[in-house]
Amino acid sequence: MRAVRFLSCSLIVATLSASAQTSHVFGYRDFSQQAKWDAAFLAVPDAKLAGEHLKTLTAAPHWASSPEDYATAVYVADKFKAAGLDTKIVPYKVRLNKPIKIEIEAFDENGKKLMSGPTPEHVDPKKYGGDPFQDDPRVLPAFNGSSPSGDVTAEVVYANYGTLADFKKLADLGVSVKDKIVLVRYGGNFRGVKVYIAQQFGAKGVLIYSDPADDGYFRGDVYPKGPFRPETAVQRGSVQFLPIYPGDSETPGFASTEDLAQSKRVDPKGNEANIPANPLSYKDAMPILKALGGPESPRAWQGALPFTYHLGGSNTGKVTVHMHLEQDIADRTIWDVIGVIPGTDKAQKDDWVIAGNHRDAWVYGAVDPNSGTAAMLETVHGLGELLKQGWRPKRTIVIGSWDAEEEGLIGSTEWAEDNAARLAHAVAYFNTDVGVSGSEFKAAAVPSLKQFVREVAKQVPSPKGGTVYDQWKSTQLAEVDRRAAAAGHANADTENEVRVGNLGSGSDYTPFIQHLGVPSTDIGSEGPYGVYHSVFDNYNWFVKFADPTFVYEQQQARVFGLEILHMADADVLPYDYQVYGKEIVGYLEAAQKQANSAKLTLDFGPALTAARRFEAAGTTVRTRQATPSTNAAGMNKALRDAETALLSEAGLPHRPWYKHLIYAPGEYTGYAAVVIPGVNEAISAPDALRAQAQLGALTDALNRSSTILETAK
Repeated sequence: MRAVRFLSCSLIVATLSASAQTSHVFGYRDFSQQAKWDAAFLAVPDAKLAGEHLKTLTAAPHWASSPEDYATAVYVADKFKAAGLDTKIVPYKVRLNKPIKIEIEAFDENGKKLMSGPTPEHVDPKKYGGDPFQDDPRVLPAFNGSSPSGDVTAEVVYANYGTLADFKKLADLGVSVKDKIVLVRYGGNFRGVKVYIAQQFGAKGVLIYSDPADDGYFRGDVYPKGPFRPETAVQRGSVQFLPIYPGDSETPGFASTEDLAQSKRVDPKGNEANIPANPLSYKDAMPILKALGGPESPRAWQGALPFTYHLGGSNTGKVTVHMHLEQDIADRTIWDVIGVIPGTDKAQKDDWVIAGNHRDAWVYGAVDPNSGTAAMLETVHGLGELLKQGWRPKRTIVIGSWDAEEEGLIGSTEWAEDNAARLAHAVAYFNTDVGVSGSEFKAAAVPSLKQFVREVAKQVPSPKGGTVYDQWKSTQLAEVDRRAAAAGHANADTENEVRVGNLGSGSDYTPFIQHLGVPSTDIGSEGPYGVYHSVFDNYNWFVKFADPTFVYEQQQARVFGLEILHMADADVLPYDYQVYGKEIVGYLEAAQKQANSAKLTLDFGPALTAARRFEAAGTTVRTRQATPSTNAAGMNKALRDAETALLSEAGLPHRPWYKHLIYAPGEYTGYAAVVIPGVNEAISAPDALRAQAQLGALTDALNRSSTILETAK
C-alpha cells in the first residue's frame, strides 16, 4: 500500500504543476489559489481507509429501514461530524414492502412439478474460496420492491426483455399475454417498466430472471471463480413505476416527513403495480423455459441457456406457474444523513452545491452503493482536512447520504421535495452510486456540465498512469476501434473529447435535475459486474474482482471532491450553454427525421429557430463568462436561471412530476434518457397533436432561457 500511495502522490504533484501553470481554468479568473487547495485536497483521500469504510458498511445486510441500515447511518454521520460538517440524521416515513413469504412453483402440461423456489443463493464453499457471506440469516428472500401480495396461477408466456416492442411483437405473432404470467429477462429497460407494460397488456403476474447471456457464464467465469452471475444469484430490485414519479408512492411532489398526517397521504395506485412480480435466478427459470411450448422465439430473443427458447401460448408444451407472494406493506422510517459546510460569501451562501450517494442495499451492496459511500467518505475526509487548514467555501456545500434509493430513489426525492424552495438556488448536484465495479471511468451530465467533468478528470491521477481523463479517453477509443473492427471498417471517429453521457434515471440525481432543474452529474468507475443486486455483491466479491487495493476508490474520492471544490469556489459558474445549445439543435433535427419517417406532419420551424437562438445566446454568454469585467453575481444568477427556464410547470404528458423538457427517463425505458421527451415520445406514439403541443412548450422554454442568457452581463 505504501508504494501505491507514493506513486499516487508523485502523480498528483505532476498533474497539479501542469494545472497551476494553466493560464485559465473555466470559471476562475485566477486559478493559482484554487490549485493550492486542490493539491492539499488530493493528497488526503486514502485507499486503505476507503477499504475500511467499505468493510464496515457491508458487514451486514442493510435493507432500507432495518436496524442494520440505521447503523450505517450512524457510521456515516460520525464520519461527517469528525470531518467538521454540521450533521443531522433526517428521518422520513415511507411506504415499503417487506417479504413475508415468497413461493413460486411451475408445472408442465401433465401437472408434473418442474421447479419450486426461489432456490436460495448459494455457491459451493469448497470451490474457488466459496462465499463467506451467503448464509447470513438476515438476508431477505429475493423479492421486488413495490410488488403487491398475490396468489395467482396462470400459464406462462415468454416475452424476451419485456420492452414495449417485445409485447407488440408477441401480439403480431398472435400470442396473447392476457391473464398469463409473463416471464421476462433482465435488460433492455427498467424492471418496473416491464411490469408497467405487462399490466397494460392484461398479464396476471410477472417473473423476471437473469439470463446467462446478459451477465452469467456466457460473459465469462461465474463467481466465485470469476465476476459473473452464478446460477442461483438473483437480481432484486424495485418495480415501482419510476418513469411516472420516484420517491414515496404516497407523497408525490411533497415530503413524507415523520409528522405528516395520514390524511395527507394519497392512494399510490398510479405508481405501483397491481399485479405481483418477483425475480428469479436462471437456475429457477431454466426448467420453465425448457418445458415451454408454442412457437420458437424470434432468434434475437434466444438467450444462453442450452435449448431453444419458445414463447408459450399454446396447448402443447403448456407451463403453469403458481405465484404466492405475501408482502408486509407499511409506512417505515428511513434515514438520510445530511452534512453541511456553510458558505462564507454573503451573496452566494444560499447557492448550494449538493453531492450525494445512497447507502441502503438489497443485501450487502459492496458495489451498489457502498463503493460510492466509501469514496464519498474519503471525499469528506479531504474536505475536513481543508477546513483544518483554514479553507472555507464561498457557496454552502451539502453532502447527502440517501436512504431507500433501491426502493425508488426515495430518500433523495423526499429530501429534495422537502427542500424544494432552497434548491431553487442550488447550483449543482453531484451524484455517485455504483462508485467502483472496475477500472473504467464513466460519467454522465447535463450538457452545460460535460466540459466541467472533463476538466476535473484531467486533474486527477489514474492508478494506470497519466490522468483519469487520459485513461477515460483511451478506453473510449479502444471501444470505438472494437466496434469498427466488428463492423468491418476502419475507425472514422475523429472526435477530440471524451463523450459524456446523458442523464436518464435510476439514481439520485433524478429529483434534482428532472423535477427541480438543478444541473447535475453522475460518476462511476466500471468493470465486469455480474452480481448486481444479489447476495454476492459483497466485500469478498469486491476485493477479488473490483478493486483489491482500493486505489479506484481513492480515485473516485478525488474526482468527486474536485467537482465539489470547483463548483463551491468558482468565480463564475462553469456552465457551458454553447454546448447545450448545439446538442438541443441536434436533438430536434433527429426528431424531425423521425417524424418524417413516421409520416407525421409537424411544424419544427419555431422550435428549431428557438434552439438556434439558444445556441447563439450560449456562445455569446460563454465569451462573457471569461471576461474579467463581467459582473460575477449577475452572470451567475442568469446562468442558473437559464436551466430553471427549461422546466415546464405543467410537466410532461402522463407524468407531470417530471418537469424538465430536455431530459427525462423514457416512459417505456425507465433507465435510459429520452431527449426532448415530450416531443420524441409523442412521435413514437404516434400522436401528432401531442407532438405539436410539446414542440410549442419546448419552443417557449428555449426562448425563455435564451432571453435570460442574452441579458446576462
